Amino acid sequence: MSSEERKPITRVLQAVAQGDSEAGRDLLPLVYDELRNLARARLAHEAPGQTLQPTALVHEAYLRVSKNEDLAWDCRGHFFAAAARAMRQILVENARRKTAQKRGGGHVRQPADSLEPALEPPSEDVLAVDEAVKRLEREDPRKGQIVNLRFFARMTTAETAAALGVSVGTVRREWRYIRAWLQAHLTEHEGA
Repeated sequence: MSSEERKPITRVLQAVAQGDSEAGRDLLPLVYDELRNLARARLAHEAPGQTLQPTALVHEAYLRVSKNEDLAWDCRGHFFAAAARAMRQILVENARRKTAQKRGGGHVRQPADSLEPALEPPSEDVLAVDEAVKRLEREDPRKGQIVNLRFFARMTTAETAAALGVSVGTVRREWRYIRAWLQAHLTEHEGA
């Protein structure tokens, strides 16, 4: 997306932040395609058997982001970071719900010989990644923001740097650290 195409989004976001109720209505058509691509990319990394569709994920994430009382997005990067965080939360909730169901949440017992075996994708991976990212956010909030922008919002290094107001070199250095940190913590989780 060129910088000319980004300007209307930034203007609408600024109007929303200033309390313009009409601007909120104009925002979704401007960001819908990007949010859908973000959702599609996010769901591509999920385990097979994911029942959530990109359209549903976009709509739920947009509702969550737009209901947020603190609508002070200074740029499109902040908005898409908030949307990516909302998508992550939705996927985590979905994984937790599946895990609860897998452990008998509300199911009626039936004789084993009357049931067909079903393979359930491992939702623990999503939960492990979420826990690791939360831990990283507590240790260093900016590194948590970088994860949300780079991994969940699929922003480039330059877009992430612009959204955070830091240099591209800083994002590259911290992204290398973050990837190593996450790998170490996820490997630790697997061994537990």
